[in-house]
Amino acid sequence: MTVSEKPMDISKTRCASCSRPMTIAKMVCEPCNLSLEGTFQIPPLASLTPEDQLFVSAFVRHHGSLKKMEELFDISYPTVKNRLNAIAAALDKTFRAPSPNAAVLEQLSRGEITVEEALERMGE
Repeated sequence: MTVSEKPMDISKTRCASCSRPMTIAKMVCEPCNLSLEGTFQIPPLASLTPEDQLFVSAFVRHHGSLKKMEELFDISYPTVKNRLNAIAAALDKTFRAPSPNAAVLEQLSRGEITVEEALERMGE
């Protein structure tokens, strides 16, 4: 991506026909001409607007310094807090806590443990 290109805002992309959210269905490595097709979930941060993604990136890069965010964006402390609260609220809508048994199921799927071991670890 060049400096003059703006990233596409996929945060609220909807079908022009039925207005339902669209999904990503193809990934391509242009130099290799390799493509992968399927249904890919958009990560929670990608559901934010490009402006909010930039804000979160700056916040992480500056180790959560609200003072630095004030300077970078030329906004007041309450505005920084309000913006972070709004972003957190937007992310909370998409957040799903991982299943407590997810690690056990991952081990099972990789063949690292047997079904019996998995059931025992999950308390069945």
